[in-house]
Amino acid sequence: MPRPTHYGPKRFPDNLARPAHWDQRAACREENPVIFFPEGSESDVLAMTALAKEICHRCPVSGNCQIDSLERREPYGVWGGLDEHERRDVLRRAAEQAAARHKEEAAAREAADARAPATAAA
Repeated sequence: MPRPTHYGPKRFPDNLARPAHWDQRAACREENPVIFFPEGSESDVLAMTALAKEICHRCPVSGNCQIDSLERREPYGVWGGLDEHERRDVLRRAAEQAAARHKEEAAAREAADARAPATAAA
């Protein structure tokens, strides 16, 4: 009888190579991190932010980076081509859309509940 294994669907035995994380292919790995966390005068911040966004634009994994930064609610810097203000706007719009969907679903449930007794009585 084969011996049971403790390796699950996402677990790897120590002798197998693990897949590389997406950040290993990031274009920013070879860049100065200061570019992605600009400080100074407004013109310096705008120039460095634009440079960081250019680097993100040519990055093969910028989508992964963007999703990761939104999930972690990264408060500072340029991640996946979005600065902190743009990420905040994306999260705000997503929250507004979720609230609107929730409101529509609640209204649909109330309407269905209101119709249910009428059909049961018929």
